[in-house]
Amino acid sequence: AAFFFARTLETDANVLVADFGGGTSDFSVVRFERSPDGLRSTALARSGVGVAGDAFDYRIIDHLVSPELGKGGEYRTFGKTLPIPQRYYAAFARWDQLALLRASKDMRDIRALARTALEPEKLDRMIEILDDNHGYALYRAVSELKMDLSSREDATFAFAAGSIRIEKPVSRAQFESWIAPDLAAIEKAVDEAIERSGLAADRIDRVFLTGGTSFVPAVREIFHRRFGAERIETGGEFESIASGLALIGREPNLDVWSEAYPG
Repeated sequence: AAFFFARTLETDANVLVADFGGGTSDFSVVRFERSPDGLRSTALARSGVGVAGDAFDYRIIDHLVSPELGKGGEYRTFGKTLPIPQRYYAAFARWDQLALLRASKDMRDIRALARTALEPEKLDRMIEILDDNHGYALYRAVSELKMDLSSREDATFAFAAGSIRIEKPVSRAQFESWIAPDLAAIEKAVDEAIERSGLAADRIDRVFLTGGTSFVPAVREIFHRRFGAERIETGGEFESIASGLALIGREPNLDVWSEAYPG
């Protein structure tokens, strides 16, 4: 991602690259210098955090979808009324665990719970989503909500698959309150990268944001507050890493791109 952006530089610069992936957010401070030999770079610092788009998706599912599938509900067993275990919904709301849930022991437990739940129709919805592989439709609904809230203050979450219909209004303020812990973790990682670089914030000449999560207004605001809109660049949100690697591969001398370059 850094190289993808660096090819556009016309002068030497200290650059903060914020690369938001599906599950991680990575921040690098790099010094780029142009020379007769080509583009040289020196990595000054990096930091990262296991928070990005997947974490935001988790919050949306947890607040909008899981309650319609039985989260917070109860079931009867041996004459007692007990809460439905939350671990099923924690797994359901994570894309990397959703596919595994269908073939796990937990799936057998969910089917048994549906027979004794106080609101069995909600568990039946969860079972239908898993049995009929509606995970992709759910992913699309979550993604569309995030995109809508990136350009509007209010949007509607709409998920329809099989016999299931979930539709709820959501404001950007609501969404930002859900992801507040994730924003705080991202903000802390950004500050760590700057501190480790030994540069003050005003010594960062350019900031490059890339990755789908960089579209989220609350994420952009983290950088606007620190650096001002005039220093922030975006682009290649979905292909900057692949393009950057291809461009590096075309360099006649890869050592020039590396901080290990002895010159």
